[in-house]
Parts: sequence; C-alpha cells; structure tokens
Amino acid sequence: MIHSNGWHQYNIWEHSATVRDLYARRCRLEAEEMTCHQQAVTLLKPYVSPGDTLLDVGCGSGYFFHSLRKGMVPVEYWGIDATAVLIDIGQQHLPTFGLPAHHLQPMRIEDLGGKADHVVCINVLSNLDNYHRPLERLLNTAQKTVILRESLASVGDYAYVSDRFLDDGVDLKVHVNTYPVQEVCDFISSYGFRVESIPDQRTGDLPEMVIGYTHHWRFLVAVRQQEAGN
Repeated sequence: MIHSNGWHQYNIWEHSATVRDLYARRCRLEAEEMTCHQQAVTLLKPYVSPGDTLLDVGCGSGYFFHSLRKGMVPVEYWGIDATAVLIDIGQQHLPTFGLPAHHLQPMRIEDLGGKADHVVCINVLSNLDNYHRPLERLLNTAQKTVILRESLASVGDYAYVSDRFLDDGVDLKVHVNTYPVQEVCDFISSYGFRVESIPDQRTGDLPEMVIGYTHHWRFLVAVRQQEAGN
C-alpha cells in the first residue's frame, strides 16, 4: 500500500538526534554563534531600514534571530523550514527571547508565497536537487535583498551521497552540490538584482569537509534594482 509519509521518511533532518540537540542549544544560547551568521548580519545591515521584514528560509530552528538581535538589526524576523520538528524546537525556546512562536512556520520553499523586504538563505540550496526553482521563489519574495551562503565554485559538481551522520539504523542520501558561481550570479541578475560574490570569512575560500564531503562556501549578496523612474 502507498502512503503520504514519504517526506518524513526520506528527510535526513528528521533523523538526527545530534542535530536536534545542537539546534536546541543554539536557541537557548548554550552553543557558540555560527560565524556565517555573524557574516550574514554584517552583509545585511547596510540595506536594512527600521521595521523591515526578514524571512530566513531553511531556518532550522530560527536561531539566526539571536544574531540579528546581537547585531542590533531592526528587522521583524520570520523563519520557515521544511522540517517541522526543527520548527517546534524554535517555537519552544525562542519566545523566551522575544520571538513570537508564530513567526516560525513549517513550510517547504515550494509552498512559499508573499513578500518580505529581505530574504536570507544559508547552507540550504546546496542540499537540494538543483537551485533554479527554489532560488526563483526567494528572488520573487524579496523586495530589497537576498543573502545566500552556498557551496559555489568556478565549476559545478553534483552528488547524491550517503549521510553517515544520521541516527543508528538510518540509511539515507542527500544532495551535496556545488553550483557554478557565475551561472548562479547570472540567474540572480536576470530577476532584476545586482549581485556580488563575497568570500566566506570562516573558510577563507578554502574547501571544507561537511558530513565527509567537500563544500566550497561563498556568500552572494543580491540587491534589487530600482525600476526606471522610481
């Protein structure tokens, strides 16, 4: 018999107690702040006006909220993630720090609609089958900026590999893609953005092994261009 539980069954993020524990500790400020979050705040801040909205896509449990508070970035934070159990963690812990629980929502990128001033997406698209459709959704949502951190290099590389860091007895695969940086920049530009590629400060443009596979982290900062006459 068929069933509709395939998303849960094959979603690697549903099968890692280690990740769930780490995300809870980050929400409770019991784990070190991610350096890529620090850099994302620095890149975003010049473009923010008080009262702007920010959507964190693939937010995990929403702990980027802490980095925005620490950096005194005056945005209204919202986060979505396809893994409901991770959203539950943020909804449990982050209201203590001032984030309303309903600002975190379980949602896949395919279901995203509406608008936000700023969209941040960190370490997400590289684990999807390809970037075109989800990135288009982010670009159509963002009214001012899109900040991305992904595995990007001069030449692309696409892999579908075993994640060896899941719970005991779980055997699942994940996409580990490196996208061609110029191709991605050209794609973003075609949606009316000025885009800049910026080295990742923590890795210094050097490859990094994550779950046993090579990643090439870089930031892209995309700024929507004003239409003529505006």
